Amino acid sequence: MKAVVIESYGGSEQLKEVELYSLTPQDDQVVVESYATSINPIDWKVREGYLKEKLPFNFPIILGWDIAGKVKRIGKNVTEFSEGDRVFARPATTANGTYAEEVVVDAHLLAHMPDNISFEEAASVPLVGLTAWQCLIDFADVRKDDKVLIHGGSGGVGSFAIQLAKYKGAYVATTCSGKNIEYVESLGADRAINYKEEDFSEVLEEYDVVLDTIGGEVLDKSFLVLNGGGRLASIVAMPDKEKAKEKGVRSGTVWLEPNGAQLKQIGELIADGHIKATIGHRFPFGEEGIIEAHRLSESHHARGKIVIVFDK
Repeated sequence: MKAVVIESYGGSEQLKEVELYSLTPQDDQVVVESYATSINPIDWKVREGYLKEKLPFNFPIILGWDIAGKVKRIGKNVTEFSEGDRVFARPATTANGTYAEEVVVDAHLLAHMPDNISFEEAASVPLVGLTAWQCLIDFADVRKDDKVLIHGGSGGVGSFAIQLAKYKGAYVATTCSGKNIEYVESLGADRAINYKEEDFSEVLEEYDVVLDTIGGEVLDKSFLVLNGGGRLASIVAMPDKEKAKEKGVRSGTVWLEPNGAQLKQIGELIADGHIKATIGHRFPFGEEGIIEAHRLSESHHARGKIVIVFDK
């Protein structure tokens, strides 16, 4: 099978296409034939070596942690899936990722795809969907009529989080660039703030929840818009503990945990039309396509998800 790997840390030029052996599942695993995967910031952060202490992988590393495809082989203990099933997953965080024509996935992390979406749409969902779910539902316990601020609403996590918060009945504000105002409003945002023209901390107040996807000054200023008892979840950095204590805010960093049961619930929301996949860019599988996709992700100017499509 073909795969795109890195054999040392560095820039996007480290991504190389290689030929590897076909995979054999263990008893509780499934081999998925890849139809689509997607690019997430964790991909190029691992590639650059930013996460090597947290994720001490051995080379070569196959990056990528989103997959949609068809079940090709199953382990002897697997009963919920059969060969040919359309599935999607956020696999475990290992050095054997999804930039490959075949991917081994632990069966408990796998979910059946909704019938009404494509492989490309399905591949855009798992990592961002689970991240938004674990931030807004598990950590922040968003409820009807909560006021929720989502930073970076036009990005992968942000675009999914807007829809999930609206599904829960929240009032949603989001920050984005001016060119993405209409886009985030189309996802359901009630208040879109052009961060180049307005300072969110000067125009918002008494919010119940903030989801930070930016970090730095944006994360620090987020305390200013929260009410006492508010919740602040960041996916990029640890919020200031002293500021949280002073404000009476529950805060923390949310590190995604793959979860097949939650992904199944997300799939049901998509099937019922409550949430839609938000693909912004498509690239073909292969060395050149993935290098180009990495460069786009690193620019921080991607709208929605960046999807890699296998030739089927």
